[in-house]
Amino acid sequence: MIAQAPVADFDLAVIGGGVNGAGIARDAAGRGLKVLLVEQNDLASGTSSASTKLIHGGLRYLEHGAFRLVHEALVERDVLLRIAPHIVRPMRFILPVSDEQRPPWMIKLGLAVYDWLGRHKSLPRSQAIDLIADESGARLLRRFTAGFAYWDCVVDDSRLVVLNAMDAAQRGADVRVHTRCVRAERSDLWKLTLQTHGRRGSVTARALVNATGPWTASFGETALRLPKPEPVRLVKGTHIVVPRLFEHRDAYLLQNADRRVVFAIPYEREFTLLGTTDEDFSGDVDAVAPTGAEVAYLCEAANAYFRQAISSDRVVWAFAGVRSLYDDGSRKAQDVTRDYVLALDAGFQAAPLLNIYGGKITTYRKLAEAALAKLADFFILKPAWTADVPLPGGDFGGEGVDAFAARFRQEHPFLPAAQVERLVHAYGTHASTVLGGAAKLDDLGARFGETLTAAEVRYLMRFEWAQIADDVLWRRSKLGLALAKHDVQKLAHFMAGTTAVT
Repeated sequence: MIAQAPVADFDLAVIGGGVNGAGIARDAAGRGLKVLLVEQNDLASGTSSASTKLIHGGLRYLEHGAFRLVHEALVERDVLLRIAPHIVRPMRFILPVSDEQRPPWMIKLGLAVYDWLGRHKSLPRSQAIDLIADESGARLLRRFTAGFAYWDCVVDDSRLVVLNAMDAAQRGADVRVHTRCVRAERSDLWKLTLQTHGRRGSVTARALVNATGPWTASFGETALRLPKPEPVRLVKGTHIVVPRLFEHRDAYLLQNADRRVVFAIPYEREFTLLGTTDEDFSGDVDAVAPTGAEVAYLCEAANAYFRQAISSDRVVWAFAGVRSLYDDGSRKAQDVTRDYVLALDAGFQAAPLLNIYGGKITTYRKLAEAALAKLADFFILKPAWTADVPLPGGDFGGEGVDAFAARFRQEHPFLPAAQVERLVHAYGTHASTVLGGAAKLDDLGARFGETLTAAEVRYLMRFEWAQIADDVLWRRSKLGLALAKHDVQKLAHFMAGTTAVT
């Protein structure tokens, strides 16, 4: 029996607005808890927007025997494809083989295991392919004549975070961005001191979740004042974006001589995304940036496979993120487990604290369920629900994304085709809400570049917590790759003079 709970402003306070924090907030709000989600910057402003944009099982994790993690991730891949079909899309991956890398029999066996672990999946099975005949081989060096094809999914990672936060808010959660938790005092309740734009206030909560990712150790030291260091290992991953290296819509998994792998993924129509690196990190997590050596490593990895050689001067965007992994003692950063660890600290008459370590974007929803299970003794919770309820904009019914897009295009003939595609794949069934009843292009207001309009920016400010231009251009979208400098300045000026209406 759960004892009489002390009165608090919130049942659960979640610190950290990345995918884990937003996912926990969504799950908890839907189970009847009064939830506070606090993010010191913008939603997904850290590691959750610096991923390889994959929803996948993690083929390479099989080499480390992580069968449970791979199976769980493959099951979750299908769940996310079902509940967020507008931002999660199937993609075929090409794995070229050569004598210098893992032998074909090993790859074939690994893919067979991958297929078996995902045996309830809705995607096609892997197969051997002839790269001379297959379109995917046309842009590869001629020495690559054979390979394998398998299926996984890609995702707009930062939008996944925002949509979870939106759903949490729609279910009653209080989402506060640009708010820092500077102190957390513990008794039978948590008393949190929050700072927003220089102003301080305090709230209380019955339980606290530390989902701060790379800031886990620093938050534990400065705000929680924990007596011992957190078992965290920081691993940095760098990605680069270059003008597209191939025209088709398949992606590639490239094996390197050091036994790492690099993905080459079609990105934002005109580009190719290459990543990632795996390096231990010990610097300032507030100032993570790609190094010249990391950019060169990714260029060399691509040049070992593609006919079109690239160098650092072809890079149009480079970004880096730091993953906060549970320190399992692995010698190499690339070998550290990507599984999550949830550590519950709950003593007598002490409000519970749950620390989140590790995790993958693909398994964030299962992590959230596991987090609520850890806290179940302290609350009366409704049953788990997130596997069956679409994220905002993902409720297409039996129509499907392509059919919805075709109908949306017919209903809004004044929109350019590229704008229709972007709106549908960003907002799904909420795309009409973004347009606000516009009957012609001029009704959407000022334009920033080819497809971004004042109507969309107002929507993002009102419903998605966007406050500055970067929130719109690099997290709610990737239009920063396309906008000219004068359009960025125009957007910043517009947002500075616009108040979000709630």
